[in-house]
Amino acid sequence: NRAGLLYKFSNKGYVFKTYEGELQLAGTDMMTQLSVWSFSASDAAVADQLRLNEGKVVTCYYHELVDAFPWQGETDYLVYKVEPVSK
Repeated sequence: NRAGLLYKFSNKGYVFKTYEGELQLAGTDMMTQLSVWSFSASDAAVADQLRLNEGKVVTCYYHELVDAFPWQGETDYLVYKVEPVSK
């Protein structure tokens, strides 16, 4: 799992519509290429949870795939569960 600020989430694609997002990893103050984690979401229910928590700190649970198919997403990280982090 990975935790951080969910600052970007969208539905992308021309042929295969996939859910894509980016997380600013926890513990980093500045956004750099190393502190941003890009991921894909597995289904509409997970996408709804991500949309509700955009702009908040969340924990994303994911499976890492080896060469994901285009209809699975743009990344090899497929999020299957999301939880808001309580302070």
